[in-house]
Amino acid sequence: MAAKDRRGLLNALTGPFGAGRRRSDRRDPSHPATYSGPDRRRGERRRRTTRGLLFAAFTLAGAGTPWTLQNTMNPTVQVTEGNFRVAASAAPARPEGRFDRLITEAATTYGVDVDLIRAVIKAESNFNPRARSPVGAEGLMQLMPALQKDFGITDPFDPRQNVMGGVRYLRKLLDKHGGNVALALASYNAGPGNVARYGGIPPFRETRNYVKKITGFWNRAANTDPRTTE
Repeated sequence: MAAKDRRGLLNALTGPFGAGRRRSDRRDPSHPATYSGPDRRRGERRRRTTRGLLFAAFTLAGAGTPWTLQNTMNPTVQVTEGNFRVAASAAPARPEGRFDRLITEAATTYGVDVDLIRAVIKAESNFNPRARSPVGAEGLMQLMPALQKDFGITDPFDPRQNVMGGVRYLRKLLDKHGGNVALALASYNAGPGNVARYGGIPPFRETRNYVKKITGFWNRAANTDPRTTE
């Protein structure tokens, strides 16, 4: 085919009708391969616009404009005026809080200060009902097997049996030492025999630190003038 003829054929194919047909094809949804380009660009423009609006909202919130955004994944967490606020229902409870009723019952039953009981449990097991020491003390108040047997405790890891037995024993020690909390605590840790042998708190570092730790917990719970251990 001559060059002139080839140019004529090319002009015929790329003339107004041919060009118009190709332009219409590019915008025809029935041609997804050619139509997807402009659609993606429009989608991207919409996403950029949405991100811009969200950024503007956060900017206004930081400037003090009242707004609230509810976290749909966790309804208990809210963002208010640019600051995080956690709903009361999402606040973690005190780990020892689940034993409050039991401790109060034991305190009332045996006439022992409720904060003193909590202080002993915190020092002994940190409120872990499954705690076990290397020497065999068990449960919340770390009762030795011999004491468990004396007090009829069949399951030292049952919180009720352990706390009621431990507070009963603490009451016995307080009575033995005329209400002297320091001596009662020393007896709880080192045994009444050692307290009697030394005529007071034994010179054991562990026992002295034990008495100091518990009285510290006890006094902080009072949030007043230091309580006497006499």
